[in-house]
Amino acid sequence: MKVVPYEGADASAGCAAVAGAWPAAVAGLERRETAVESATVAAWGDPAVIARCGAPVPGPTTAQCLDIDGVDWIAVQLDDGIEFTTYGRDPAVEVLVPDSYTPETLLMPAFGEVARIVEQTGPGCT
Repeated sequence: MKVVPYEGADASAGCAAVAGAWPAAVAGLERRETAVESATVAAWGDPAVIARCGAPVPGPTTAQCLDIDGVDWIAVQLDDGIEFTTYGRDPAVEVLVPDSYTPETLLMPAFGEVARIVEQTGPGCT
């Protein structure tokens, strides 16, 4: 899967702060090179867990919303894993976790510190 940076992410001060704080490892998976030249996209392991800053900010939703270590994430099941997107934060951070890592939620605490760089200004999980 080819993942590209979100439009405007490289010019976003919020995404610059996030990109400077990506974790070195996620649940024992080492950070790896990506095929894109943007610090707003990062990857770990093989198959890759991929994180991007600048995702569209989710509005009200009926999708599953999880509070993981004080960060609200919208979880959407994909054909090959789960997409987690921060909820109530702008810019939003997206994490794609392949289904080979189960349960997928166990990888998410590694992204809590990064997600908290972006202030919670919108609604949270209820």
